[in-house]
Amino acid sequence: MTTSLSDMAQPAQLRKRLLDYAVGLPEARVDHPWGEDVAKVRGKIFAFFGTADGDEPGMGVKLPESNALALSQPGVTPTGYGLGKAGWVSMRLTDEMPFEMLRDWIDESYRAVAPKKLGASLQRRS
Repeated sequence: MTTSLSDMAQPAQLRKRLLDYAVGLPEARVDHPWGEDVAKVRGKIFAFFGTADGDEPGMGVKLPESNALALSQPGVTPTGYGLGKAGWVSMRLTDEMPFEMLRDWIDESYRAVAPKKLGASLQRRS
């Protein structure tokens, strides 16, 4: 089975949409440590997005509340370098991953990392 260029664009487009969403949160900004895109709030990383030209677009977030649920999803694993022990998960983005679920995970990670008052300003989605 061959993969067409348009099939490969979907995860890259999802990555861009998620990164744009993350840096649109209150006081969030993009930074580039290690040559990768990360979303930070007040200097603390709340989402990893790897590199834009990477072969397999992915995302890493901190999920103190929904970690077990996230890890039960296909392709979601504890983040390496000991971060998994602190609730961080990593995933390769695929067409099958709903944007809304990933957006909610970004929100949870933001609330976990941002100062409490700032994190509370982000309304929980129902």
